[in-house]
Amino acid sequence: MSQHNIIGSEAFTRGPMILIRKYRAGGARRRRARTATAFVAGAVAMLVAGLVGAAAVFGPSLAG
Repeated sequence: MSQHNIIGSEAFTRGPMILIRKYRAGGARRRRARTATAFVAGAVAMLVAGLVGAAAVFGPSLAG
């Protein structure tokens, strides 16, 4: 079963037919993995910033 992604009047143009010879199927997977890695890195950075901020606020009272 084939899948088609035809939008608007593309199906009715009289231009030449274009054949895709090489298609890298892993592009979306890599993009999703890169987004997930960036999200995890951002979450870790925010956690570290929160811990540093809490140490700066509560550190002097705990040390004394």
